Amino acid sequence: MAVLLVACIAILAPGAAQTEQDSCNDRVIHVTGTGKVTTTPDQAEISLAVETEHTDVKTAQAENAARMTKVINALKAADLSEDNLSTTGYTIYPVYDDKPVSSSIRWNDKIKYYRVSNTLLVSLDEIDRAGEVIDLAVASGADRMNYLSFGLSDEKSAELRTEALSRAVRYARNDADAVTSAMNLAIVGVKEIHVGGPVYPVRYAETPAYDMAMSVPTPIEPSDVDVTATVTITYLLG
Repeated sequence: MAVLLVACIAILAPGAAQTEQDSCNDRVIHVTGTGKVTTTPDQAEISLAVETEHTDVKTAQAENAARMTKVINALKAADLSEDNLSTTGYTIYPVYDDKPVSSSIRWNDKIKYYRVSNTLLVSLDEIDRAGEVIDLAVASGADRMNYLSFGLSDEKSAELRTEALSRAVRYARNDADAVTSAMNLAIVGVKEIHVGGPVYPVRYAETPAYDMAMSVPTPIEPSDVDVTATVTITYLLG
């Protein structure tokens, strides 16, 4: 009955805790703790695209190449290097005539025009330049923004994940101590530790570039990023 009581307490608590007799006849308690560190992002990614349409596929390609070249040159002139720019997608596909609503009208599977899309990914270490880069790209010919996301550099992510793990372990141990103390049990060691918890960037939804092409600068206020880590610890009981 004592073990069942501990399990019920664990379900109601913020962390998960459970005592049991495992397969090796060890008395153990399983505890899960989650640590979170909130910080401001230090990296941004902007996915922009140039789309062109023409009845002649080669003309659509040529117009697209000219506009994307103008966008890239403008970004380079704004002190962005090749390392900040990368092509992540290029598509060409035909657009057909709409099928008639009436079945009595014969429908010809005829190509109306070709659509060419070229997608450019811009990586920024100076996140306060995100609005400036978007405005410059749109003014230079970009007509679609796929997404804007904020995240952390590898160095900052590793540093904060260490802190998040430390908090997770501390919270797990606090829960274990609370339960075992109430049960007059003693923790004598650690049997297993499982670690998890990814970091997710903050991503803004897809937006047509014409919605951003205004006479005033595009305001960008990045949200904070949560670095989380979860540990599940199995403590041995004496």
